[in-house]
Amino acid sequence: MQPEKKTGFVPKLRFPEFLGTAEWKFVPLNKLAKRCTQKNRITAITRVLTNSAEYGVVDQRDYFDKDIATQGNLESYYVVEKGDYVYNPRISTSAPVGPISKNNVATGVMSPLYTVFRFGDSRNEFYASYFKTSGWHQYMRQVSSTGARHDRMAITNDDFMAMPLPVSTPEEQQKIADCIASLDELITLEAKKLDAIKAHKKGLVQQVFPAEGETLPKLRFPEFQGSCEWTPKPLGEICNMQAGKFVAASEILESQGDGLYPCFGGNGLRGYTKTFNQSGRYSLIGRQGALCGNVNLVDGTFHATEHAVVTTPKQGCDTDWLFYNLCFLNLNRFATGQAQPGLSVDVLEKIICAIPTDVKEQKQIANLLATLDEFITTQAKKIDALKEHKKGLLLQLFPTTAEVHG
Repeated sequence: MQPEKKTGFVPKLRFPEFLGTAEWKFVPLNKLAKRCTQKNRITAITRVLTNSAEYGVVDQRDYFDKDIATQGNLESYYVVEKGDYVYNPRISTSAPVGPISKNNVATGVMSPLYTVFRFGDSRNEFYASYFKTSGWHQYMRQVSSTGARHDRMAITNDDFMAMPLPVSTPEEQQKIADCIASLDELITLEAKKLDAIKAHKKGLVQQVFPAEGETLPKLRFPEFQGSCEWTPKPLGEICNMQAGKFVAASEILESQGDGLYPCFGGNGLRGYTKTFNQSGRYSLIGRQGALCGNVNLVDGTFHATEHAVVTTPKQGCDTDWLFYNLCFLNLNRFATGQAQPGLSVDVLEKIICAIPTDVKEQKQIANLLATLDEFITTQAKKIDALKEHKKGLLLQLFPTTAEVHG
């Protein structure tokens, strides 16, 4: 693809075979598609679909892990066939005017709060990609408002169906759709690779640490086979534990600047503060809330809040091995309290675990798992880079509605 000077409705990037060909035009959605308003009158369809900003159209039970709609409500729901498009007026950071997604799941029903429409041409994957861009957002803002509820767009059906959509030749539209589809396929393959690495690490962790009540792991490095069994000890004998110090929420800033230090709570980085109470490499254990028992390895100068327990390994315990051991122990199962689960230093210190007497064995285990973590981080960055590339490509492959109004 080569850049082309834009005249009229022409995208910034076009495939070589389309350079110099006819300009694009914008056509109202109602000329390309029709609204789908068939109700589930006899409640024959029980699969309830949801259009989420992050995942698109998904089965409600898979997304929420339970049924949100009740069977008695389904007769007023719209029937959504596979291949239909759905607009969800709920706005969010990732979908500032609400998401439009294609139903690639199966025939189902959706809340009448959604707008369902069907293109006349079955070759419409081009528009599934277009709706992932922000090119249509300006039109939506001009003809709608947040209405009485600040989290939803208020737009009439007529205004929505009058939305201008870019139209080129079927050949160019299909070329763009194929290009994006190949990029999506690559992202999916890389995501599967990331999942495989994570699964491999999860399985390996279960074998390089002894099971609860045992003193030998299933897997051991050759040089340590036949060596002494691991020694069961309470965590209080392996490391010192101390809760962090309180810092007011008003003193935690979102962005880092000169003279500011990272501030960590029980669930990771919270922001940045002018104060610090730790300097070095430590494992932090979350004390409260949904992620109680969450473990983070932090290195540098930072402030640990009262919601985190700072662990300092004693002599004979490697810092990184301690981190992976704490993760393996699944500490949240020791939390107490129903409404607000919590972990006290006293409870943590009494948890029994086995530790290799040879620090060299500890380091070997930590280095192995750290290498896998590096692979995971590298693979995650690769996927993020592909997603950013796709995002940038989408912005250049389509003209925007700003041109219609400009």
